Amino acid sequence: MSRVYPERPIAAVGAVIVRNGPDGANEIALVRRGAEPACGRWSIPGGAVELGESVRSAVVREALEECGLEIRPLRVLDVFDSIVKDETGRVRYHYVIVDFLAEPVGGTLLGASDATDARWVDLRRALDLDLTRGTREIIERILAGEVGT
Repeated sequence: MSRVYPERPIAAVGAVIVRNGPDGANEIALVRRGAEPACGRWSIPGGAVELGESVRSAVVREALEECGLEIRPLRVLDVFDSIVKDETGRVRYHYVIVDFLAEPVGGTLLGASDATDARWVDLRRALDLDLTRGTREIIERILAGEVGT
């Protein structure tokens, strides 16, 4: 099934990977998207679930492929729709995304797969970046204490 103008929503996952940084502040792993939708914007690592793959397996695979980190998914943080319509109102992209809170357990953060860059960002400064809507919302919820890390 095509990801552009799909016949139905596509199941996807996101990895909200948080760690204590060198200065003790919470940091989140972000990637700069190298493909549409939202090419050039910062987001959490993630992507589509493959046929026959569980969402937990998908989030582990996507984190490794997209940013070089081995992760342990802890729990589901959110499930939401990412729907992008074209100028005529037709649905160009529609993903149903399961975001997992995860901790890094190995690997080295780097932009890989369809990510052009990757970095650890202090959660308090992350909102200064050009973020995808879903990434902005989850970081705002973490900073507001609505989502425990």
